[in-house]
Amino acid sequence: MLILSNIFDIRSMLRAGIAATCLVAAASAAAQHAHGHGHGAATDAPPPAFVASTAKPFAALMDDAMAVMDHGMKRAPMNGMPEHDFITMMIPHHQGAIDMAKGVLLNTKDPELRNLAQGIITEQQNEIRVMQAWLQRHQAQHDARAVAPK
Repeated sequence: MLILSNIFDIRSMLRAGIAATCLVAAASAAAQHAHGHGHGAATDAPPPAFVASTAKPFAALMDDAMAVMDHGMKRAPMNGMPEHDFITMMIPHHQGAIDMAKGVLLNTKDPELRNLAQGIITEQQNEIRVMQAWLQRHQAQHDARAVAPK
């Protein structure tokens, strides 16, 4: 029983650590949003797509994942509707968590951490699909209202 309790505590701490990392990234994106969301300089080229590879050290993989996530959050299409804007920023945020989890899977043999990372990948992918479905429904409702006679 004590072992299961310790595993739960470790998982909770690891999830809290990953959540804290994501919150820091979100805070960074929010600060950049205050300076003109989506209107970066012409030299603000998108980072290359994230590739989980053993050819790079773990820290470089995390930097790459954060760069892609930050870029996606900065470029998320905003329309002023809080629900929409939240979803469009959370999709790249969740993808960032997936990319980080892939990076850790390449760099650890710890079974608990591997299980946690695999769970993050599965859960975040499912949540991205839910958010994409919400955006599709919202767009369909918006389009239907736009063409309805007044």
